Amino acid sequence: MAPSADYRDRIVMDPNIRFGKPVIRGTRISVGDVLGHLAAGMSETEFLAEFPRVTHEDVLACLGFAADRERRLARIATAADHMSSLPLDGAGTEG
Repeated sequence: MAPSADYRDRIVMDPNIRFGKPVIRGTRISVGDVLGHLAAGMSETEFLAEFPRVTHEDVLACLGFAADRERRLARIATAADHMSSLPLDGAGTEG
């Protein structure tokens, strides 16, 4: 499944905003804020009412960003597991 292409247009990271956390463009609302509220049981409708500057597309962008980040972390973990199973230079060779 490909990530939502337009999350990159909606989610930004700026070291001067929320210490560089990913936020919805034009706001100080972080991806973590959105995910945290939804994970705590707030419906999207309730969230959008509470944060009127956020749109349905912004919420989808946060989900797309999180899904893409999870895929990248899984690839990094897989690569690290593979690397840790390789012998060190010279290990296991006859000398």
